[in-house]
Amino acid sequence: MATSAIEYRTVEQCVEATIARVGKCLMVGTPIGIGKPNQLLNAFYRRALADPQIELTVFTGLSLEKPRPGSEIEERFLGPFIARQFGSYEELDYMAALREGTLPPNVRVHEFYFRAGSMKGVAQAQRDYVSSNYTFASRDLIDRGLNVLVQLVASREVDGRRMLSLSSNTDTSLDLLPWLSAQRARGVPCMAIAQVHADMPFMYNRALVEPECFDAVLANPEYDKTLFAAPNLSVGVTDFAIGMHTSALLRDGGTLQIGIGSLGDAIVYASRLRHEENAAYREVIAALGTDAGLVERLGGTGRFETGLYGCSEMFVNGFLHLLRAGIVRRRVYDHPGLQRALNQSGSERPDRALLAALRDTGAVGSPLAAADVALLKQWGVFDAAVQWREGMLVLDAQECPADIADETALAGVCAFALGERLLGGIHMHGGFFLGPRDFYEALAAMPREESELIGMDSVRRINRIDEPVLRELQRRDARFVNTGMMVTLSGAVVSDGLESGEVVSGVGGQYNFVAQAHELPGARSIICIRATRGAGKALGSNIVPHYGHITIPRHLRDIVVTEYGAADLRGRSDQEIIKALLGIADSRFQPELLEAARASGKIDPHWEIPEAQRHNLPGRIAAVLGPWRDRGYFPAFPLGTDFTPEEIALGGSLKDIKALMEQPAHLLRAVIRSFMTEVDEEQARPYLERIGLAHPDTPKEKLLQHLLLLELEERGVLRPM
Repeated sequence: MATSAIEYRTVEQCVEATIARVGKCLMVGTPIGIGKPNQLLNAFYRRALADPQIELTVFTGLSLEKPRPGSEIEERFLGPFIARQFGSYEELDYMAALREGTLPPNVRVHEFYFRAGSMKGVAQAQRDYVSSNYTFASRDLIDRGLNVLVQLVASREVDGRRMLSLSSNTDTSLDLLPWLSAQRARGVPCMAIAQVHADMPFMYNRALVEPECFDAVLANPEYDKTLFAAPNLSVGVTDFAIGMHTSALLRDGGTLQIGIGSLGDAIVYASRLRHEENAAYREVIAALGTDAGLVERLGGTGRFETGLYGCSEMFVNGFLHLLRAGIVRRRVYDHPGLQRALNQSGSERPDRALLAALRDTGAVGSPLAAADVALLKQWGVFDAAVQWREGMLVLDAQECPADIADETALAGVCAFALGERLLGGIHMHGGFFLGPRDFYEALAAMPREESELIGMDSVRRINRIDEPVLRELQRRDARFVNTGMMVTLSGAVVSDGLESGEVVSGVGGQYNFVAQAHELPGARSIICIRATRGAGKALGSNIVPHYGHITIPRHLRDIVVTEYGAADLRGRSDQEIIKALLGIADSRFQPELLEAARASGKIDPHWEIPEAQRHNLPGRIAAVLGPWRDRGYFPAFPLGTDFTPEEIALGGSLKDIKALMEQPAHLLRAVIRSFMTEVDEEQARPYLERIGLAHPDTPKEKLLQHLLLLELEERGVLRPM
C-alpha cells in the first residue's frame, strides 16, 4: 500500500503520472455503472488517440449512455426530458467511437455486461465482449494484466479524519485494491486512482477505505458533472401479475434478491401491497389464480412480521422502498455463533433468550471467559462498560458470577449486564447500485446510523457462498429472483443472448444466484419471464420447444413465473416440467408447444392441457387488474417517476401512435376519426406545447397533432367537445 495518496487537480495530470509509472501499455479496470470516472477515462482515451504507441485496454461493464431518440416524434418527446434528466452528464468517448466504428486499433474495450439490447448490431462491441460471471470479473481482469484501476468515490471526514467511500461500487474494487497493493509491494508498476465526486452517496462499512488505498486522489469540483440516473420504467399489467405471483413465494423471515427494471418494481409493489393492504392483496392473489399449494409450501400471503434480509449484487431503488416500508428489516451479523443463536432464539435484541441461545449453541462458554465477554461487548449483547474480573462480571457497583450455566445465574447476568441493542447488524448487502436521482439523494441524505444498516460489499462475497456456515445461517429461506427472456420446454433459461451468438446483456450474477439456490437449504431460484414478446404478426411465445443458446442449464431449473402463474420445476421429470410450463404459457401458443413435445416423445401423446389452463390470455389478466387500477392500485409508476404528468400521458399516446403506424389499415381509420374529433383546446394546450405541436407548420405535423389529440381523448386525458 502506498504511504500516502498524491493529490491531483486535473485528469491530464493523472494520465501523465500513470504513464510515467506504468508505461504505455495500460490495462485499465473501472467499475460498472456510475462508479466510472468518465472524465478520467476520456482523458486516457484522448491520450491514446494522440499517441498510437499507447496500448489502451478498458475492462468494464455497463457503460452508461444517454437515451437516443430514434425518430422526430421521439426527439420532440424525449429531447427536453433527456436535457432535464441527465443535465451535464459527460458521456464516454469510447462508446461513441464503438457505435461509429471509429475506435482506433490501439484501443480496446472489453465489457462483460451490456445494458440490455444496447450493443445489438455494434460489431466491435460484440467481438470484444467477455462472457463471464460477475463474480469472476476481478479474476479475469487480473488474468488479463490489470495495472490501472480508476473509480469514482465519495469523500468525508469520519471520526476526525478524512476517509473515502467506494460508494456505488464495492463490487470488484474490494478485491482489486488488495491485489494491487500486493503487486506494488513486489515492485510491479501499477496505479489506483480515486476521483472524488461531491454527489456520490457516502456509504459506510466495507465501502469505507483509507485514502492511502489509492496511489492518487483526483479532486476538482469542475468534474462534478450530473451522475447518470436511470429513470423508473413504467409497469404494465403483465409485469404486475408476475410481481404478484412472485411476491407470494417470498417467505417471511427469509432473504430476497431482485434486479432492476419494471419486473423488479412490480415485485416491490406487490410485496408492499401484501404488507400494507393485506386484504386487498389476498383478493388479487385469489383472482389471479396463484397456485395456493405452492404458496403454502414455499411462501405466504401474510404480512412480513419478521421481515426480510436483502442480499443482492445490485442494490436497486426497490430495496430502498422495501427498507422504508419495514419489509426489509431482518438484520444479519457477520459472526456464525451470534447468527446461529439469533436464528434459534428468534430474538433481535440483547435479552435472556439470546444469551441462552449463545450458551446452548456453544458460541460462548459457561462460565464466561474474558474472550467471551469481549465478544459479547463487541456485538452489543453486553453493555460496553461491563468488565470481567476473575470470573466475575462487574458494572459500576454491581457484580455477579460470570456463570450462565443455570437459569438463576443467567437471570443475575441479565439483570445488569445486557446492552441496549445489538451492534453491527445489516439489513441489506449489495455489490453496486444504480437508480433514479431521488434514490441517490436519499442515500446521500441518510443519517450515518441508518446508512450503516446497508452493507456495500464485494460481489464475490454476495454472489457466492464464500463462508458456507455463515452464509447458510444468514441467507435462510432465500428467494433469488431474476428475469429471463425465454425458457425452453426442458427448463433451460435464456437470459443474455440470442442463438445467433449476439449478446443482449450478459450473465451477470444470475448463474451464481441460481447455483446458490440449489446449495442453500430452503433457498429457491425464481426466474420471471413474460409469456409472450412482440405484437401483431411479430407476436411470439417466450416458452419455446428449444433454443440454440442458454444461460441457465436445464439441470439447474427451479421456479419459473409468467403472468399466468408459477411452475415449480425442481426435481421434476421432463414430462412433468413440460406440463407445468404449458400451464403458464400463453394459450395462443399452447397447441403448437404441446405438439412439439409430442413430436419429441417427451410427453404422453394422449395427455391434454387441463381446461382451467386453456384461458391464459392477456384479457384475463386485464380483467382482474383493470378494476383495481381504476381504484388507484397498480399505478404505472409504482416507485415514482421523473416524468411530468403531461409527459406520462404523452408517452402512452405516442406509443399507441407508433403501433398504429405499423398497421396501415388501423392508421387510416384513426386518421379519419382524428379529423372528426374535437377536444377542449385550453386543456390540450400544455400537451401540444410540450411536444412542439401547438402550431403545426407542415401537413405531417398537422396529422401528428390530430392523431395525438385523438389518442389523448380516447385515454380520457382530454375532454371531448
